[in-house]
Amino acid sequence: MSATPANPNHEKSLVWFRRDLRDYDHAALYHALKSSQQVYCAFVFDTDILDHLADKADRRVEFIWESVRELKLALQAKGGDLIVLHGSAQYEIVTLAKALQVQAVLVNHDYEPSAIARDNHVAEQLKLNNISFHHYKDHVIFEKDEVLTLAGKPYGVFTPYKNMWLKTVNDFYLKPYPVDAYIQHLAIIEASELPSLESMSFVRTNLSSMRLPTGMAGGLSLFNDFKERMYRYKDARDFPAIKGVSYLSVHLRFGTISIRHLAREALQQANAGAQTWLNELIWRDFYVQILHHHPRVSLGQAYKAEFEALPFPNHQALFEAWCEGKTGYPLVDAAMRQLNSTGFMHNRLRMVAASFLVKDLLIDWRWGERYFAEKLIDFDLSANNGGWQWAASTGCDAQPWFRIFNPITQSERFDGQGKFIRKYVPELSKCNDKEIHAPWLISPIRMMDLDLVIGNNYPAPVVDHATQRALALALYKNS
Repeated sequence: MSATPANPNHEKSLVWFRRDLRDYDHAALYHALKSSQQVYCAFVFDTDILDHLADKADRRVEFIWESVRELKLALQAKGGDLIVLHGSAQYEIVTLAKALQVQAVLVNHDYEPSAIARDNHVAEQLKLNNISFHHYKDHVIFEKDEVLTLAGKPYGVFTPYKNMWLKTVNDFYLKPYPVDAYIQHLAIIEASELPSLESMSFVRTNLSSMRLPTGMAGGLSLFNDFKERMYRYKDARDFPAIKGVSYLSVHLRFGTISIRHLAREALQQANAGAQTWLNELIWRDFYVQILHHHPRVSLGQAYKAEFEALPFPNHQALFEAWCEGKTGYPLVDAAMRQLNSTGFMHNRLRMVAASFLVKDLLIDWRWGERYFAEKLIDFDLSANNGGWQWAASTGCDAQPWFRIFNPITQSERFDGQGKFIRKYVPELSKCNDKEIHAPWLISPIRMMDLDLVIGNNYPAPVVDHATQRALALALYKNS
């Protein structure tokens, strides 16, 4: 596949939107508009992906649908349209390109192995029809081999990668693509229908009742709100009961906001909060380049080979208790119930929940990775895999295996007043700020006052942390 701009003499081209659902600062759209007289735009609800989703009430699909709807209206307002199809993308795009008689198809990079295989197949089919295929970096600031060690090797440790990232970044890499300068080249076509969720066998979720606006407008509104409190991010980000994080992860996942826009703002603010948030954006680039250089991690393989076959006991009942938020550890249960009811989980809680599954329940990290992949509205393969391997101590620059989160200490430190726990574990709402972190220690008389029966209306701890910690240390030490 070519990474060069399309031939400037092309009369017609097609931009295939995927995880880049916006009409501004968009690499492929910019290059198409600049180099073609007529530019068509398309999005495919890909059955090769959707058919594998068992839950037809999937917030991700609804988020995408709403964002595609907004993008379609935005392109119509600028004189074009978004052709929205439902089928196998690798077939639909080739068929559409032939029907429109375009000379080129342009896309932004997708770094997941299955997407790369799809794109290679599309490129081959297009070539058979004398249609070129061009692709561009858009989803990250740096990709593939753009940030390497002085020896020309990919980084496996974050801090030196971050330092080189910061040395390399400049205005060129953060400059927005001026899409509107060439917007008159959008092809004028008859308006087409947007397939409904129901026609694709999906149903509405509780997304509309959540404080998570969709599409480009939603992404920008969240970012404008976050810009005013970014300076507090370093101090506020670890506390799930307060509004400390950006809530932009799903917008970054589906490209409804520009990564260049976010990185520019963080660099311009230049305070401790902005620097800490920029580190999170750099982590995102870091995990994408790990996936590029080590695609085996997407196949369930440990980054650190010595931990590939850890002998986890993998008790199904314990896993189900974790999934359902019924472990008897309030902060873990609140985190899992937040995930199940909203599709979102606070980043500190992702670490707590993951550590608890692997090092308290002694369950293979891949089980948790798969569960998060099913439930997270912002699921991203590289970040999810990186986070789980970090927690399991099997990944690059991971938490050392002998460091194990204490779920009670984490609860006391990051939800000291129990506000977050009370929201998602209402059974404990009457507990005071001390009792709520370890309710099984409450005296029987006090439990009567609280209408609380451990083992009945709230579960007893499914394991003892101290006992499991010792077992986890032995499991890793003997691997």
